[in-house]
Amino acid sequence: MVKRSRRRAPPSVAVIDIGSNSVRLVVYQQLERSLVSIFNEKTLCGLGREVQSTGLLAPDGVDKALTSLRRFRALCRIQRVGRVHAIATAACRDASNGPDFIARAERICGVPIEILSGQREAQLAALGVVSGIHQPDGIVGDLGGGSLELVDVRGHRVHGGVTLPLGSLALQDLSHKSLKRAERIVENELAGVTRLKFGRGRTFYAVGGTWRALARIHIIQSKYPLKVMHGYAIPAADALDFVQRLRRLAAAGTLANLESVTDARRPLLSYAALVLEYIIRDARPKTIVFSTFGVREGLLYSMLPETERAKDGLICAAQTLNQLLSRSARHAQELIGWTDRLVRVVHRRETEEERRLRHVACLVSDIAWRVHPDHRGEQTLELIINGNFGSITHQGRCFVALSVFYRYAGLSEENHPPEVIQAQVTTHLLDRARVLGAAFRVAHLITAARPGVLPATHFRTQNRKLMLVFEHQMVDLVADRVGSRFKQLARLVGRSGSIVRR
Repeated sequence: MVKRSRRRAPPSVAVIDIGSNSVRLVVYQQLERSLVSIFNEKTLCGLGREVQSTGLLAPDGVDKALTSLRRFRALCRIQRVGRVHAIATAACRDASNGPDFIARAERICGVPIEILSGQREAQLAALGVVSGIHQPDGIVGDLGGGSLELVDVRGHRVHGGVTLPLGSLALQDLSHKSLKRAERIVENELAGVTRLKFGRGRTFYAVGGTWRALARIHIIQSKYPLKVMHGYAIPAADALDFVQRLRRLAAAGTLANLESVTDARRPLLSYAALVLEYIIRDARPKTIVFSTFGVREGLLYSMLPETERAKDGLICAAQTLNQLLSRSARHAQELIGWTDRLVRVVHRRETEEERRLRHVACLVSDIAWRVHPDHRGEQTLELIINGNFGSITHQGRCFVALSVFYRYAGLSEENHPPEVIQAQVTTHLLDRARVLGAAFRVAHLITAARPGVLPATHFRTQNRKLMLVFEHQMVDLVADRVGSRFKQLARLVGRSGSIVRR
């Protein structure tokens, strides 16, 4: 008897990120186009809070960071992490005792630690945005504790990159905790950045923990229904008004009431708001988009082969969910081809982005089959809307989630998805989600999610009639319920519908 050899799972990969404010360990399932984090822990150490005034890393911050690194090394060992990468940013490159700290940290971690130059940090932040935002176009700003990196990005192309001593901790230190002094520093530093003028009318991608904290406050105060930070977008005019309001709260001493932000992060909010305010004034972007993808993700993205980097991160994430959770991964692929044919036959115009989102919806259309039938719609809606993946806008999340919701819950008046979710998409996209959900209901009823069936069915049109043709080997699958669901789909695309047996 021949023994089958088991395929070994690809090794996990971890990044230890020694920042000016926080020290963090993130473990990813493997090095791939759509990263899946399986562990994430940070410690706010404040290593860089005195670097600008004393030239040294804060002594208590050093002790705290080294303690965290010992824990991170142990965590990597018990999780059997395949490869560990370690990086350090502004505080360690600027402090005179940075080399000594890095030597001690390397002995603890057991791996070399790359001290990123400002230029490399900017490049990696931009690559992180490239990996997590579909076809980005604008200026990436990565605000850390010790520095601000600014770099231009268009699609997969990254241009230039500058680093400025405007990190939240650095600014607090340079200004001796005076917001008036900090304002003059920010104004002077940004005045020399000519690249900002290329941001006019484009998007500004905000990267970094303190800017994410600002986004969290905005989400809560505006009662925004999605709690996902990545891809959260605010019109620049609204963002400007918001950060100015935050500065007034800071001046009044009322920022301490913000429970959504940690105590250690709260004093830095006013500095982060100040920097964003001046960037909006100088660059005059159209939209501010917050990205949780940054230097760590950019580092790993840069290690991928060119063929992998060229892949669509969202499609890769949906394919992974399809493989893990669907009854048949092949059936979802056939569903893509089946809906492609439907779109062509009914002459339904579709943008490239609409086509992309439709394909994603096909891939995740069966991921809730294990859930109780009464709750599949709402459970899938929550899973997709809050999914830990990038390369999709919040409107795109809602479109995909609504399409699969309608597939499970149906399109009757009693089974409405939450109105706050419907409100996140245009009427046009809501109509497309209903049509796609109706198509899923037909396809999954015919096939029971088994592969090999959909390719034996075809669409035809005659005048205003849409027909679904079954090849002779599949005619026994025809039933009244199939016919009624298909007629519902035909009505949604402005046709009458009928089933044809070949």
